[in-house]
Amino acid sequence: YLEENTGENKFYLPYFIYCCILGLVSCSVFLRINYELKMVVMLVAVVIYNIIILQTHASLLDGFSKALYTTDTLDRPGVLKDLKTMGSVSLFIFFVTLLVLARQNEYYCRLDFLWRDKFKRECEEIETMENLNRVLLENVLPAHVAEHFLGRNWKNEDLYHQSYESVCVMFASIPDFKEFYTESDVNKEGLECLRLLNEIIADFDELLSKPKFSGVEKIKTIGSTYMAATGLNVTPGPECAQEHDRQYMHIGTMVEFAFALVGKLDVINKHSFNEFRLRIGINHGPVIAGVIGAQKPQYDIWGNSVNVASRMETTGLLGKIQQVTEETSRILSTLGYMCSCRGIINVKGKGELKTYFVHTEMTRSLSQGTVMP
Repeated sequence: YLEENTGENKFYLPYFIYCCILGLVSCSVFLRINYELKMVVMLVAVVIYNIIILQTHASLLDGFSKALYTTDTLDRPGVLKDLKTMGSVSLFIFFVTLLVLARQNEYYCRLDFLWRDKFKRECEEIETMENLNRVLLENVLPAHVAEHFLGRNWKNEDLYHQSYESVCVMFASIPDFKEFYTESDVNKEGLECLRLLNEIIADFDELLSKPKFSGVEKIKTIGSTYMAATGLNVTPGPECAQEHDRQYMHIGTMVEFAFALVGKLDVINKHSFNEFRLRIGINHGPVIAGVIGAQKPQYDIWGNSVNVASRMETTGLLGKIQQVTEETSRILSTLGYMCSCRGIINVKGKGELKTYFVHTEMTRSLSQGTVMP
């Protein structure tokens, strides 16, 4: 302000107080530091402001009171008579208010951080559980069937089913295991026998992880009988139809898988000093695949082709590689496998059928095989 008597510029007390408040607000809002350190900085600022107001520049600020009030004695009680003191008190009150707001702001920031961290951890746990559920579901159901249930909302009454024109079905049993299984104190009431059977089935399952057997789907085990199929992971329909010269290649994959089962069982026999032998039956044809049950759902396949494959296994001979039907043997011959005719046998429920045994010798590579029209 401009003093009337001398014409000199003097400090304007409210302007100075407003600048101090603006400085405190800036420290409180824009200074991103810990609350305790922010409180120290603001406290130092308030102390410096008060020293300027009450000590170093007190004489300069007195002129504002004289200019505002013409009389020396003010009609105000107590501390209100001194405007500098009131300004200092106002700064301190504002300082306390900013501290409270800063503390509240830090509290909500910390709370927001904790909520975000908890939300992130819950999302990670949900993702982990989803992946675990996916892995568990894919261990129970084929991958493409698991995607069907994971990809949409489905009700318990919904029935998953799919028809296939050409699926190769295999049954491989260990008839010797029934004689091997006994319940006595020596084998802990049959526990050791079951442990050996579990080792055999687990080694069979291990073959499924090989890339060349990626198209083989394990259906189930019935006692000591292992059931698997190929051709189920291809989406049926004319828009996804395969080339004619490759539509039966999965049958060769199933035969190779059966050979691998025989080799795996031979290795187990050497380590366990047993003489288990596989009896294998294979057939191909149309099937219907589906999932039965809402609780503990089970994936299975049905059809006459499945029944014939089961009969090929039950009427097979131990020591022979595989028994197949005449139609399947013709396709295997075009794929390069050697088949020998066993003859006509009586098959329960099917009458008399001519069957063939498949040998391991190959007349040409599987990748160069062609299929008869």
